[in-house]
Amino acid sequence: MEPVSAAERLSLWEPGVLALGLFTLMSLGLVVGLLLVSSWLGEKKPNPEKLRPYECGVLPTGTARFPYPVAFYRIAAFFLIFDVEAAIVFSWAIAFDRLGWSGWFQISFFMIILLVSLFYVWKKGGLEWGPKTRRSRVTPETSS
Repeated sequence: MEPVSAAERLSLWEPGVLALGLFTLMSLGLVVGLLLVSSWLGEKKPNPEKLRPYECGVLPTGTARFPYPVAFYRIAAFFLIFDVEAAIVFSWAIAFDRLGWSGWFQISFFMIILLVSLFYVWKKGGLEWGPKTRRSRVTPETSS
């Protein structure tokens, strides 16, 4: 076998690269052509019934935009953070024998930081879901 330079490997005259480029161009051309033909030949009879958004057979009422509670976004962010943490810990566990004590100290530091942040979020009430209950104050005038 002879060594192949980078210029020869990525040459357009290399059979694999040229074929891939031609296939990509032909596929894109076919998609664009079919979209143009279907928009040109397609039947166009707009009316209010066809222009209304389809909601699974239910007539739409009101706006589709409604505010999500802030707690939803907080829980989603916490899920992403701790999900990424699980991926990192799993990948560390796979390479545990090759990382040695250095890797163990690094993952321990990482886990301590995450546990401290979890306890902080828990203490601040970031993991509470649902309506907040208000306690009424009992004053000497109202209690009899």
